[in-house]
Amino acid sequence: MAIISCNKISLSYENKIVMTDLSFKINKGDYCCVAGENGSGKSTLIKAILSLKAISGGEIIFGDGVARKEIGYLPQQTVVQKDFPATVWEIVLSGCLNKKSILPFYTKADKNRATANMKKLGILHLKKECYRELSGGQQQRVLLARALCATEKLLLLDEPMAGLDPLVTQEMYEMILDLNKTGITVIMVTHDLPSAIKYATHILHLQEGKYFFGETRQYIHSDVGKKFLGEIKCEQCGGEI
Repeated sequence: MAIISCNKISLSYENKIVMTDLSFKINKGDYCCVAGENGSGKSTLIKAILSLKAISGGEIIFGDGVARKEIGYLPQQTVVQKDFPATVWEIVLSGCLNKKSILPFYTKADKNRATANMKKLGILHLKKECYRELSGGQQQRVLLARALCATEKLLLLDEPMAGLDPLVTQEMYEMILDLNKTGITVIMVTHDLPSAIKYATHILHLQEGKYFFGETRQYIHSDVGKKFLGEIKCEQCGGEI
């Protein structure tokens, strides 16, 4: 059963319809990259899945026991967010709030979960550090650990590599792939598809009111894929366009 089914949904951006009749399904364990030009509806789609923005038509259905409050979300960072005056521990632990219905008190299980995710991402030693004093790569690890505290099934990542240097970017890609291999489904918006495609199982490409959705191999050999990517090598299919 699909974790997410989008059935003929319409997306609006700045009061303008940018996509209609968009339909696709994401299954457990998929790693889907969402690509397209600015204003094509990529971030709008992520916000719609999170109920942060209403769709203009159609429906979004969740399955496999996934609820919106159990989705891990790593948003695009703003200047204000990068300068947030809180400790790493406070930010990571706050990811557990999504699952709480009434009282926002952290349990021992919440604290153990936050500690485990910090260890997993190699940032436990930064526990007491101020978030705004960290490097860009460290901040993204903190936000990813926070997202993991909210979910065991589905991560939505909106441009997680933006502003990172090449070495840190590669480390982040590998880290997200490792999480995907544990069974966590990943949906990632990216402007760096030629790099991200090496890790993706599926591609959703939004473009000028049209879209492509399919397996990475299919995308690479499609007209839109060839035009958008040029000649690159893909680890998923082991060949070139």
